Amino acid sequence: MTAKASSARQDERPRVGISTCLLGENVRYDGGHARDRFLTDTFGEFVEWVPVCPEVECGLPVPREAMHLEGDPQAPRLVTIKTGLDHTARMRKWARRRVKELGGEDLVGFIFKSRSPSSGMERVNVFDERGVPHEIGVGLWARAFMDHLPLLPVEDEGRLHDPVLHDNFIERIFCLGRYRDAMNGRRSRGALVEFHATHKLQLMAHNPKTLKEMGRLVAHAKELEHGELFSEYERLLTGALESKSTPGKNANVLQHALGYFKKVLAPEERQELLDVIERYRKEYVPLVVPVTLLVHCVRKYEEPDLASQSYLNPHPLELKLRSHA
Repeated sequence: MTAKASSARQDERPRVGISTCLLGENVRYDGGHARDRFLTDTFGEFVEWVPVCPEVECGLPVPREAMHLEGDPQAPRLVTIKTGLDHTARMRKWARRRVKELGGEDLVGFIFKSRSPSSGMERVNVFDERGVPHEIGVGLWARAFMDHLPLLPVEDEGRLHDPVLHDNFIERIFCLGRYRDAMNGRRSRGALVEFHATHKLQLMAHNPKTLKEMGRLVAHAKELEHGELFSEYERLLTGALESKSTPGKNANVLQHALGYFKKVLAPEERQELLDVIERYRKEYVPLVVPVTLLVHCVRKYEEPDLASQSYLNPHPLELKLRSHA
């Protein structure tokens, strides 16, 4: 990405929804919080948080009696543990209204509180009729959000400790943010063509098959109704990025990019790059190593087509992604 594009992303930070307790606010049932230092101190420097606490926003006090899910895992009830008060209807009524509001907030993703009966996106305990817990549920709020906004990237703070999920989620956030910025105010076919051209390598590293489908869509843009074109492109974009990049996919992209320099690279330079790419493919070195060498070539040989590719700089350097082997 060019310096100009990178600056624009910092000026207009992507908006990300988040469970309020993860920001250090004392809203949990016991009056405490679940602050995540990476989210508040590092990631938070590059996004605009939109905090949501389902329990507080639906009218429950702090502190409050702890709750859990019970009954049918597909339609569980939210019940207080000691007194058995059922807050299901209250939570669902609030959630229906809140997801509609957030649909107009231009969010590019959401980070939920793991294992929460309201906000857990997976593996939430659901108690059966014998009082036995099963890690098969989804929190009432998380389910409502994901059902209403199915294209948005979502994760929880627990899953973000996995380096692959962590990197993929952040990459999806910033790519969707760039897409929204590119379309904002000039939702034109020309803007779509430009965005697609600068993101080809990044999309290739995730899902080459979907990239081809997106290319066909852009090529026939003039034949499609305006709204249909952009909604379908965003659907394909989010779906492509949801596929995890792998060492094999990235190595193929790097070799493809190396082809841009076939007329200028000395044989020994080319072989050095090929050797580093192969070491990365075998997971001996992290992705940042071959990418850094590729960026050096882009600058040295002033390759304009590669210089504009988001693949070389898909997120702020300070987040230190691509650094694990």
